[in-house]
Amino acid sequence: MGQLQGKTAVVTGGSTGIGMATAARLASDGAHVFITGRRKDALDRAVESIGSAVTAVPGDISAPADLDRLYDAIRDRGRGLDVLFANAGIATLAPLAQATQEQFDQLFGVNVRGTLLTVQKALPLLNEGASVILNDSIRADDGRETFGLYAASKAAIRSLARTWANELKGRGIRVNTVAPGAIDTPGVDAIGGENAAALKVELAAGVPIGRRGRPEEVAAAVAFLASADSSFMLGTTLHVNGGENQF
Repeated sequence: MGQLQGKTAVVTGGSTGIGMATAARLASDGAHVFITGRRKDALDRAVESIGSAVTAVPGDISAPADLDRLYDAIRDRGRGLDVLFANAGIATLAPLAQATQEQFDQLFGVNVRGTLLTVQKALPLLNEGASVILNDSIRADDGRETFGLYAASKAAIRSLARTWANELKGRGIRVNTVAPGAIDTPGVDAIGGENAAALKVELAAGVPIGRRGRPEEVAAAVAFLASADSSFMLGTTLHVNGGENQF
């Protein structure tokens, strides 16, 4: 019997990459997992891959009505919510001299406002002892060139997690973040564009362990934070980065 047997979980951005790997891991640990994302075709493929322990609800975390539909589906199930992995987000390379207001608004609108709405709207459903995990990033710490706006949005998420951990501890709800480093996901291709191959080489070169991480390795860290094994962790960040920034 898995550590999350009988639990209900949500993974936003659950159709590909870290989100899909985490949904599969939580399902294998016994949870019924609700996944959401903007592309129905990708969600359908995720459900086909993972199986009947997953329910897909298409939607955008920056659209309140879409989140309402997601949480209505969970409410209808009647078991509340035990694990929330606020994973959905976007990334853009934007050097200071070229960064635009539109890029700022888009990044903070999805990554920060969308995460705020995701957790805020989940509050009435969260069971006593629930675990909330936010997807942070190593970029919030390392000052890597061109990642400024993205890094700032992730630093905001880390700050929110600390505050929310303090606000929700009275309900026995633990809030933590997971901070991936260079992970092999489709998102790297999206932000790298025609320079994606070079970006992948550059990112891997900075990892002491000698390679980029796998989505499943981040999923394992999220599963730990979701389980009772992490019962003494609150308001902290679990780094999954192959040693990057640790030396």
